[in-house]
Amino acid sequence: MLFAYMFVDVMSPLQSLIQKQRGWSPDAFGYYAGAEYILNVFGFLILAGIILDKMGVRFTGTLSASLMVAGALIKLYAISELFQGTALELWLNSWWTEMPGSAKLAALGFMIFGCGCEMAGITVSKALAKWFEGKEMALAMGLEMAIARIGVFFIFTISPRLADSVVPASVVVPVAFCSALLCIGLLAYIVFTFMDAKLDREMGANKVAEAESDEEFKLSDVGSIFKSKLFWIIAMLCVLYYSAIFPFQRYAANMLQCNLGISETQASDIFRWFPVGAAALTPLLGYYLDRKGKGASMLILGAILMIVCHLTFAFVVPATKSELITYSAIVVLGISFSLVPAALWPSVPKIMDKRFLGSAYSLIFWVQNIGLAFVPILIGKVITWSNPGVTDPMQYDYTLPMCCFASLGVLALIFGIILKAMNTVHHYGLEDPNIKEDFEDVRIDGEA
Repeated sequence: MLFAYMFVDVMSPLQSLIQKQRGWSPDAFGYYAGAEYILNVFGFLILAGIILDKMGVRFTGTLSASLMVAGALIKLYAISELFQGTALELWLNSWWTEMPGSAKLAALGFMIFGCGCEMAGITVSKALAKWFEGKEMALAMGLEMAIARIGVFFIFTISPRLADSVVPASVVVPVAFCSALLCIGLLAYIVFTFMDAKLDREMGANKVAEAESDEEFKLSDVGSIFKSKLFWIIAMLCVLYYSAIFPFQRYAANMLQCNLGISETQASDIFRWFPVGAAALTPLLGYYLDRKGKGASMLILGAILMIVCHLTFAFVVPATKSELITYSAIVVLGISFSLVPAALWPSVPKIMDKRFLGSAYSLIFWVQNIGLAFVPILIGKVITWSNPGVTDPMQYDYTLPMCCFASLGVLALIFGIILKAMNTVHHYGLEDPNIKEDFEDVRIDGEA
């Protein structure tokens, strides 16, 4: 997951460079960024959840890592010199001229990578739920998320430097580097499959049989999940919050370039601190959730902090040009990004029967992917619309795009408040600790 997160954002600090080298406009960059999630939105992620519940974490994880590697290699070819001037590029350039051929093929590779990445996300969540059931589940998930988010710090640090390591600067070098890391990630997951098989043997034949019975999945369970009001509240909270975070990462470096008048390397060096606060705090918050609870309250606080940060980027940073305020907003946004996921993902096993836990995760991710697919496209169009006639990628006005991100945070806050109110009335256990003797799980089976 560390290497997957690095590949996701390898191009984020290079928006201005790819525009200069390959002619990708903000619209084209937005289409490329949203492409990661398109196939997931149109059904693959639901299929991935069914595969996970039917085939288990070992098969599904290996498949997902393989898809990531395949998609990465297609994207690498699309932006490389090998693709330039080929018959394929000429054909791709001949239709829908708003998007260059290199961007179209890179988007296709990113789509395939995105299928593997999101499938890996639900697989990892289910694997951790299996290994840490009744134990420090939130801490385990928090540590996994922290390690993955360190990848964002790494890539914002090294991507522009790798691009500048050759003359002239090239986007190919950082993408090739991250593609190689994904191959290592595939090998790492294969090692895990042997560990997981060993765990099943240690559980004993009877316990394995019992687990398989518990995990028996029926297609009708998808309908049961969709009927759950609580599922939809959590899914909407998830899509709104994450749509104001991950698409923002795509544009953050260029936003800082424009607002502060700095280079892409300097902008990346500032924004790279965003995931560090999240990485440091998420395991601690997981530890706190395991023992003290207050998950629903954390969701609300995280949404409030995110709103404040995006409004700061919209109005305060452009007016003051203050790096101190910018750093502060980025660190606080990282704190927000630790509060919400640390509380959100361990809450799902509390409200969903573990028989279709994989499908529940996949359906939440599916709803999330709808936002992640279309919000980058929307932001790209908002940038173009609010900057008529501007072609210099260093001169864009990001006030309106940042207000769009803040409005998503407001909607996420509303759903967080609704979720806490429902938990108060129905006692789902979202404010309860994960580790508690004589604790009786409250699960819903399609009813809320």
